[in-house]
Amino acid sequence: MKWDEVTLVILAASGCVTLLLAQISEVLARLPQIIRAWRQVRHELSAGTDPDSPNHSTRVTAPGTLAVEPSDGGHTPRGTGAGQDEG
Repeated sequence: MKWDEVTLVILAASGCVTLLLAQISEVLARLPQIIRAWRQVRHELSAGTDPDSPNHSTRVTAPGTLAVEPSDGGHTPRGTGAGQDEG
């Protein structure tokens, strides 16, 4: 084996290790999202709600936030909502 081949093998091996470590880092960075999604799936399956029922929520929320159903049909009385100007 010549020195050129040894150098290329060393470079190729270090490149493969670098790519492997980058992929592992990406998976570990997304792991909390995956765990939250899996818990949500398990919760939905254990609740046993029918997807066609009117009580089943089809709205998607960000992980870690609560989906709150409005009790009055989704309408806020004028002048009482947050962010509205008074006057």
